[in-house]
Amino acid sequence: MQAKLEPLDIQLLVNNAGNAGADPSKVGRGEFWEQAPEQWTPWLGVNLLGFLNASRLVLPKMIGNKRGSIVTIISDAGRVGEPRLEVYSAAKAGAAGFSRALAKSAGRHSVRVNCVAISATRTPATSRAMDNPDFAKRALSNYVIRRFGEPSDIANMVLFLSSDAASWVTGQTYPVNGGYDFGM
Repeated sequence: MQAKLEPLDIQLLVNNAGNAGADPSKVGRGEFWEQAPEQWTPWLGVNLLGFLNASRLVLPKMIGNKRGSIVTIISDAGRVGEPRLEVYSAAKAGAAGFSRALAKSAGRHSVRVNCVAISATRTPATSRAMDNPDFAKRALSNYVIRRFGEPSDIANMVLFLSSDAASWVTGQTYPVNGGYDFGM
C-alpha cells in the first residue's frame, strides 16, 4: 500500500538531478547492447521518474493558486544524445518531452514549465576531471566558449525562468552550454 502524500504549497519547483542513484554497481555502463535492462532503472528512476513524482506533488497547489513555475534541469545528452549514455540521454529527453506536455496542460492554470539543458558544468563530482589539463583540452575543444560551466551559469537561467520576467515563457528548453551544440 502506497502512502498518500499531501500536495506541497510552493510556487517554484526546480527538478535537478543528474546521476543514477546511490549504488553505482547497479548502473548500466559500457555499450548499451551489453547492458541488462535492470541496469537502466537507476538512470530512469532518478532522471525521469523523480521529475514526474516531484511535479505531481506540487501541481495541485500551483493549479489551485493559479500560479507557479517548474524548471527541469536536463542535459544536452537529452537534446543531442551521448554515446555510452543512451539510457541517461533517453531519460533526459523524456523529462524534456514531459515538461513540454505538462506546459500545455498546466499553462491554462497559469503554471509555467520549462527546461534548462546543461553541458559540462563544474561541480564537486566533476572538478577532478575538469582540473586535469589533458581532459580539459580534449573536452573544451567541443565548446565555442572555451571554459566549463559554473553552477552560477545555470542558476542565472533558472532565476530568470522562475521570475515574473518570464511570465509569458512556457514549454521551452534553453541550452546553457557554452556553445557545445546549437541544435534544437
